[in-house]
Amino acid sequence: QVRVVESGGGLVQAGGSLRVSCTASGRTFSSYTMGWFRQAPGKERDFVAAITWTDSTYYADSVKGRFTISRDNAENTVYLQMNSLKPEDTALYYCAADVDRSILVTSRDTYDYWGQGTQVTVSS
Repeated sequence: QVRVVESGGGLVQAGGSLRVSCTASGRTFSSYTMGWFRQAPGKERDFVAAITWTDSTYYADSVKGRFTISRDNAENTVYLQMNSLKPEDTALYYCAADVDRSILVTSRDTYDYWGQGTQVTVSS
């Protein structure tokens, strides 16, 4: 069992920056693919970014060039740095872990363990 915990959400003005963090338990964190998804009220949970065990990164088109995903394997932590935030980035942000080295990193179904989410609100 892997426990996933997000932190760092909050309220920020449009154009501002915010970094959210996620820790995942387990001695083999470096072998996980870690993903970030977000869900706005009344909408589906959408892919935001992912980083694989080889440090390959993937982004949704809507955040490319503004968001950066990174990981610190010594701390079992993955980060999502969000710059140039827009009101449409407002959502509950979820972190997820894939322990099976699946290929389709943008799919919700790939991920085995999920956190409870951290709220990001961008005011206009």
